[in-house]
Amino acid sequence: MMTAAERIMDTFNTLHHHPEISWEEQNTTRYLAELLAEYDCRVTAFADHTGVIGELGQGRPVVAVRADIDALRQMVDGELRAVHSCGHDAHMSMAIGALHELKQQGELPAGTIRFIFQPAEEQGNGALRLVDAGVADDVDYLFGVHLRPIQELPTGVAAPAIVHGAGCFLKGRIIGEDLHAARPHLGVNAIEVGAALVQMIGGIRLDPAVPHSAKLTSFEAGGQSPNIIPGSASFGIDLRAQTNEMFSALLQAVEQKMKAASALYGGVRIETEQKALLPAAEVDPDAKRILASAITSVLGPGALAPPVVTPGGDDFHYYTIRRPRIKAAMLGLGCNLSPGLHHPKMTFDHDMMIKGAAILSKAVTLTFREGEGA
Repeated sequence: MMTAAERIMDTFNTLHHHPEISWEEQNTTRYLAELLAEYDCRVTAFADHTGVIGELGQGRPVVAVRADIDALRQMVDGELRAVHSCGHDAHMSMAIGALHELKQQGELPAGTIRFIFQPAEEQGNGALRLVDAGVADDVDYLFGVHLRPIQELPTGVAAPAIVHGAGCFLKGRIIGEDLHAARPHLGVNAIEVGAALVQMIGGIRLDPAVPHSAKLTSFEAGGQSPNIIPGSASFGIDLRAQTNEMFSALLQAVEQKMKAASALYGGVRIETEQKALLPAAEVDPDAKRILASAITSVLGPGALAPPVVTPGGDDFHYYTIRRPRIKAAMLGLGCNLSPGLHHPKMTFDHDMMIKGAAILSKAVTLTFREGEGA
């Protein structure tokens, strides 16, 4: 039988070389289901989407480990293809490694250990789909894991929580009619409306003590004929805030600016649609404390870092937003990750996956131990 380290590396190599993007993780799901069955898990797949659940034991408490499974599509060496540049291949491998270690302990504690392999984190809606499927209804504790870039954590160090911010992407349209460039007085130039939006959104003033940002990240208008004034355009706005309360205020401010731009240009129509809305983290103190104990047990007390505060987002936090009774925290693992997450040539210290799996396994064990002592 493989050692935990061998299982982790074998799993990682397979997943790393067979990435699949959001909602298309069919082979990944199949592979994970086969691994879970090897460990005598009860395996649950879904008829209408990817992702898979593996369970050991039965009854309460229910302690869950979640790993995201999708890759990104990026240009790599001149080729547009799927690539695991956000470390989800490592997250899956660590979850399987934790399962391996728990099985090797022999008799499992009374209760249920659930491994949630979740699709479509990169689209921000995979967690919601699993919550709607009832996967989290009876969960008491939930642990996640994410590799952290070297700018946040050095290798060999881990944090007991990742405090993600809230964020969303707005897809917008300016809707009007094209004009002859010789007669600009007969209508509205969508590019001018877009320029006004840039200035107005850049002028939003909210509490500077809470990190937040709003900015246009894409804008398309016009065509190949420079003598046509475009009446319509499409644009994208990225919004981020460190708390859910600040995010609500920021979104409201952006909506007010779009109404003001519309009024400024004679009531031009501006329509928007929210995409990939992610909530800010709601970290449970008990789950964070358990992860901290697991980190010090595996890496030593000198390797325990404070919670990582980041403007990045993760749909992991939908589990606690939609099911507030769940006690959840996400492990941040320092692993010499560079140049950064979502870089097509991201690399990291693979040996830290072994440590990460051990921390997750220890956290599960400690959670059950606390329950027995209650």
